[in-house]
Amino acid sequence: MGTQSRASPPARLIVADDHALARKGIECILESEPDLEVAGEAADGREALELCRRLRPDLVLMDVQMPGIDGLAATRAIREVMPATGVLMLTSYENLDYLLEAVKAGAAGYILKDATCQELIGAVRGALSGENPLDQELAMRLLRHVAKDDEQKAASAPVPNGDTGEPESLPEPLTPRELEVVRLLSQGKTNQQIAQELVISFATAKVHVEHIIAKLKVSDRAQAARRVEEAGLLAHEE
Repeated sequence: MGTQSRASPPARLIVADDHALARKGIECILESEPDLEVAGEAADGREALELCRRLRPDLVLMDVQMPGIDGLAATRAIREVMPATGVLMLTSYENLDYLLEAVKAGAAGYILKDATCQELIGAVRGALSGENPLDQELAMRLLRHVAKDDEQKAASAPVPNGDTGEPESLPEPLTPRELEVVRLLSQGKTNQQIAQELVISFATAKVHVEHIIAKLKVSDRAQAARRVEEAGLLAHEE
């Protein structure tokens, strides 16, 4: 008898939100997908952390604001103790400070609660596959916010002798195609969205992103987009 191939087990998820109705709604959306399984629910950050220690899920959907230990503090603890467990922040607030703190806490991504069912499912699958799903408009606003802060710091900092004030050149020049990819990265788009936009395969888009990160000598996608923006190249692409 030949060996029968087995389908991969569904990804195990935890939904953490202090509103029971919100938890059930999210669970119903996720459980409708055969590759996703809600393994547990938590009403606050402490419960989420305890469930993660016990169940070792693949991903936690974490509300930002909860009583007791909030979502940001719980995310920091989970990422420190269980780095293999990802966290996708979920909130109803279009707040740049929350987004920035979520990224600093180690969250894999950030999505608004008014997202559509397909947007939520896409963000979950993106986070599970190593993407960094972010609300695109918020991500772009955050980049501009961070860039503005950097400009203000640079303006107040003493200028070393011989500094011309010109944008710093990249460690290694990017190809025209890589510039197209990094422009889409700066808009918060995932590898799948980049592939669709540029009419290339997902694997090719992923390779482009990896090459860009290596060339720029940065650690992730957000830093790559910021590095190219600092060099003044994104403005040329728009």
